[in-house]
Amino acid sequence: MTAQNVWFITGASRGLGVEIARAALAAGHLVVATGRDADRTRAAVGEHERLLAVALDITDPAAAERAAATAVDRFGRIDVLVNNAGNFYAGYFENISDAQMRAQMETNFFGPLNVTRAVLPIMRTQRSGQVITVTSAAGLIGQEFCAAYAPSKFALEGWMESLRFDVEPYGIKTMAVEPGFFRTELLVEGSSTIWPELDIEDYAERTKETIAAWSSMNGQQGGDPAKLAAALVTLSDSGDLPLRFLAGADVMAGVEQNLAAIQGQIDAHRELSSSLSYDA
Repeated sequence: MTAQNVWFITGASRGLGVEIARAALAAGHLVVATGRDADRTRAAVGEHERLLAVALDITDPAAAERAAATAVDRFGRIDVLVNNAGNFYAGYFENISDAQMRAQMETNFFGPLNVTRAVLPIMRTQRSGQVITVTSAAGLIGQEFCAAYAPSKFALEGWMESLRFDVEPYGIKTMAVEPGFFRTELLVEGSSTIWPELDIEDYAERTKETIAAWSSMNGQQGGDPAKLAAALVTLSDSGDLPLRFLAGADVMAGVEQNLAAIQGQIDAHRELSSSLSYDA
């Protein structure tokens, strides 16, 4: 890592990705901001001499390879990869079609894998780098109406925990970021949120009420994405990434409550759990 690093950020045409790009530029870094439309991404972040906007559909492995090569052609290296792009297929499990479930995993899970596969050979050659992946509070705690979204984020958590062992010998560090509710565009219908396709009478009233509740939260979330972006740059620049960063007081409280519940479940069945070995 150097004083001026090259950041490669996915999903940088809106929301948190825009703020991360701006924060990295403000800190003096070089930024490769990616999104499906390069012009839209450039306009969202703002023109800057240290900014390179690149078109990237993270579900396309070949596009990821091209974007990484373009970044190296321009800046010579990639020091910080931020897997930020994602979306939200909301709904109860039986209301979510098989196609929607697979599309959720394709974007939120396999998308970051595609981009990371393209970038890791560059970082291994450098013998340095950081892989930062934005998951969610829903990647640590299952939530109602998140039967597709939570599994996609849980998968990212498991991948990131295991990936660190693969890449540590080559000077590459990893960090998973679990945001709580931040005022981004995640809950904007037609932008990042997709409602369930299937109608089942048993779920109809609950679905209607939950969609209304989720929709009413848009623009009211307590977290400031600009502050989160600045925090990520601070952590990256420190060179000492934690394995995970819980972002927001709400997610910290939720995880602490969940950990206490898990500990209670361990204690409640400790004797039974400990009795499962072969008898001597």
